[in-house]
Amino acid sequence: MTTSTPSTRARRRRAVAASLLLALSLLAAGCGGSGGEEESTPPAFTEQVKGSDALRVVMTPEAAERIGVKLSPVASARAGGQTVIPYEAVLYDPDGRTWTYTSPKPNVFQRADIDIAHIDGDSAFLDKGPPVGARVVISGATEIWGVEYGGIEED
Repeated sequence: MTTSTPSTRARRRRAVAASLLLALSLLAAGCGGSGGEEESTPPAFTEQVKGSDALRVVMTPEAAERIGVKLSPVASARAGGQTVIPYEAVLYDPDGRTWTYTSPKPNVFQRADIDIAHIDGDSAFLDKGPPVGARVVISGATEIWGVEYGGIEED
């Protein structure tokens, strides 16, 4: 697995924090709903994945559009049996573990652990990850993460 430098990780953490604050602000604004009306469905929420401890994030189409969610399919590498995702789909937790968000259905997002074999330019070659053809989030993932973990407070 390729590791990043401490300064790269620090910049990424600051970007994640800024994105989370933006996402929470956008979602709190009701994603364009008119003031005074109570929405029957929140713009985004989490639900338990049956038979596991995992959560998935479900958004209205308007919420996904507002935060700019974009997807890309997982591809097959020509050799080695690896799969390939755009590097922009790779997320790092504070301990350096890698993961991505998949979208099993429109506007539904679920975290998937990945093991990176190597990075070449804008592509991450995976030893472990979502199957070929699965869709991964390449834009809007930090905002989805904010919905998944919610309750984020400023220092």
